[in-house]
Amino acid sequence: MEAAPAAGSKRGLVLLAACLGWMFDGLEMGLFPLVARPALQQMQPAAGAGGEAFVGHWMGVITALFLLGAAAGGVLFGWLGDRIGRVRALTASILTYSLFTGMVYFVQTPAQLGALRFLAALGMGGEWALGVALVMESWPEGRRPQLAGLIGAAGNAGFLLMALVGLAFSVTQASWRWVALVGAAPALLTFFIRMSVPESERWRQAIAPARGRPLREVLRPPLLRLTLLATALSAVVLIGTWALVQWLPLWADQLTHGTLPGAKAWTQALSALGAVLGSLAGAWLGDRLGRRPAYALLCLGSLAACLALFRGISAFGPSFLALTFLVGGVTAAFYGWLPLYLPELFPTRVRATAQGLAYNGGRVLAAAGAWQMGALMKYFDGNYARAATVVALVYAAGLVVIWFAPETRNRPLPE
Repeated sequence: MEAAPAAGSKRGLVLLAACLGWMFDGLEMGLFPLVARPALQQMQPAAGAGGEAFVGHWMGVITALFLLGAAAGGVLFGWLGDRIGRVRALTASILTYSLFTGMVYFVQTPAQLGALRFLAALGMGGEWALGVALVMESWPEGRRPQLAGLIGAAGNAGFLLMALVGLAFSVTQASWRWVALVGAAPALLTFFIRMSVPESERWRQAIAPARGRPLREVLRPPLLRLTLLATALSAVVLIGTWALVQWLPLWADQLTHGTLPGAKAWTQALSALGAVLGSLAGAWLGDRLGRRPAYALLCLGSLAACLALFRGISAFGPSFLALTFLVGGVTAAFYGWLPLYLPELFPTRVRATAQGLAYNGGRVLAAAGAWQMGALMKYFDGNYARAATVVALVYAAGLVVIWFAPETRNRPLPE
C-alpha cells in the first residue's frame, strides 16, 4: 500500500522533467524564426535589391542544416538511450542543444550560424525520442492519450514562450544576439534530471538479458516496414512545420516591410497558441477516432487551412493572424498524435532508437523541403504565399500513406 505514492512520485518527476525538456526544445525552435531575418540582414555583404533573396536562401540552408542535425542527433541519442539508459542520454541531449544555441551570440557569418544550428539540433533531435520513450514506459497504459497530448503541448508552449520574449523585447539587427542567449537556459535542467529522475524500469528489464543491436534490428525485417512507414508519416508532419509554419514570422516581417518588429512575435505567438491547443486535440482525436482516421482527418484539415491562408491573404492584419492561429493549431495537432502512435509500433528494447530514426528520418526529408522552399521563394520572386501553396500539397501525400500503416488503438505497448 505504501509503494503506490512513491511510484506515483517517480512518474511525476519523469513527466515533469520530460515536459520541461520538450518546453525548452520548443523554445529553441522558436528562437530562430525571431532572430533569422534581422541576423541575416546584418550579415549580408551589402544592402540592396537582393536582400530578400539573400535572407530566403540562407533561411532555407540553415533550416535544412538544422533538420539534418536533428535527424543525426535523433539516431545518435536514441541509440544511446537504448544502450546506456533514457535518463543519461536525455541529460546529454539537453546539454548539447542549450550550449550550442547560446553560442549563437558570437556568430559573424551565415555559415557560422548554420554550423551552430546543426550542432544544437543534434541534441534537440535526441531529446524528443528519449523523452517520449521514458514517459510512455513509466506511466500506465491507459494514460497514453493524455500524455501524448501533454508532450505536444509542452513543446509548443516553449515555442509560445519564445514568442512572448519577442513581444517583450523587440528583435532587431541591434538586439538579436541577446535573444540568442536565452537558448542557453535549458542547461540548468540537466542538474535536476541527473539528481531526481529515475530510469525506466521497463528499459532495465528489456535490456537486462542481453545487449542487443537496436539500430540493426529496426533496419531489418520485420521492423523495417514499420520504420519506413513511421518515417514517411513523420516527414509529412515535419515538412509542413519546417517549410511552412516556421516561415510565417518571416512572411509577416516581409508583409510589413520590417516596419513593425512586433509582427514576427505576434505571428509566432498566435501560431504557437494554436499549436498548444492543437497538440492536445490531436492526441484526443487519435484516441477517440483511431490512429489512422485521426491522421487522415488532420491531413485534410491542414491542407484546407494552409490553402485558405496562402491563397486568401495578401496583407498583415486580423485575418492574417486569425488564419495563422488556425494553421498553427491544425498542423501542430500531429505532435499530439505522433507520441501516441510511434511508441505503439516498436518493442521496448529498440523503442528509443526506432523513434529517433523514424521521427528524425522524417526531418531529413523535411530538410529537403526547407531547402526547396528557399528555391521556390527564388523561383516565385520572393512570394512566400505562392511557394508555400506548392509545399502544402505534402498533406495530400499523407492522406494516402496512412492507410498502409497498422491501426494500434487499444493495443498495449509491444514488449
